[in-house]
Amino acid sequence: MAKLAIRTDACELDFLSLGALVHRLDPGIIPFRNAKSFDVHVSGGEYNVAANLASCFGLSTGIATAMVNNGIGELVQNAVREKGVKPFFKHFEHDGVRGPNIATVYSDRGHGVRAPVVFYNRANEAGGMLKPGDFDWKAIFASGVRWFHSGGIFSALGPNTADLIIEGMRAAKAAGAVTSFDLNYRAKLWATLGGEQRGQELMRKIAAELDVLIGNEEDLQKGLGVKGPEVTVKAGSKLDPQMFFGMIDNVRQQFPNIRMVATTLREVHSTNRHSWAAVMWLDGQQVVSPTMELDVIDRIGGGDGFAAGCIYGLLAGRTPDEAVRLGWAHGALLTTFPGDVSLAKLSEVEALAKGGTARVQR
Repeated sequence: MAKLAIRTDACELDFLSLGALVHRLDPGIIPFRNAKSFDVHVSGGEYNVAANLASCFGLSTGIATAMVNNGIGELVQNAVREKGVKPFFKHFEHDGVRGPNIATVYSDRGHGVRAPVVFYNRANEAGGMLKPGDFDWKAIFASGVRWFHSGGIFSALGPNTADLIIEGMRAAKAAGAVTSFDLNYRAKLWATLGGEQRGQELMRKIAAELDVLIGNEEDLQKGLGVKGPEVTVKAGSKLDPQMFFGMIDNVRQQFPNIRMVATTLREVHSTNRHSWAAVMWLDGQQVVSPTMELDVIDRIGGGDGFAAGCIYGLLAGRTPDEAVRLGWAHGALLTTFPGDVSLAKLSEVEALAKGGTARVQR
């Protein structure tokens, strides 16, 4: 079996994402119907991974995305700059009335027995207007990129975004980069582009270009149409990794190019109390993290936090077990901060991954 091959030569970028940027309005624990003020977080599943890898793990990262020339676009650009992510923008002019727009995500945090509520305004979204030919991949990859990443939400944003992902993945492979994709299957988004059947058709085309898949068993089944095994899971438990590992043979049969599949395992006891674990299959090896009990402040972005820590571990030459633990620890820490991007330091991630505690640091 071929192994996941990661470049070790000098490259300008350790990691490059392709996806859409959004701004998230966060009123904290107050429902939006009662909100008087809110914080603004710049986000996007693909961008979050790049921003985490830059700000927490110190890697050189970039984002290929749409940018709107208005005040919201300037706000977003400032956040990207602050996190140290190199931008590759396709610019769109706002008409002053209808767009194109940077999408808005509305997300309160809930509390206890009250679940978080998330809804969107993605009307006339610039990210959904991106298409093949919008980025000069040859120029972008010319100085070297070690890892290229995109995701399922971006693939469902517009009629041409999946084709753009395929174009980017092929350019990345030709340039020697690892290619990864977070399935992030969203039925509501695919419903606007032809439904589940069309979504699976496009995501399967993307999967044929990949080295790495990130996604749970539901993503694999609904996003790729991969049949799940008959596995008996303990009643009420969502932390049994055997369902996930049981699907890997089916994934590999249909996509022999896949070298790695990873996901988080989360059991939600209340909005602020979760059990948290992670699993990875890498070149035939199965890796499972410990299970941690989380006291959650803001759950948005935890999966992206896991992906970033795991990818960092692999790029840094760590063992598969260390890579999973870094992802597991970083995703856990991310839930203790407001916003979608990490405020953690590498030393904090390393300490937790090795079994650190929450005792006061004196």
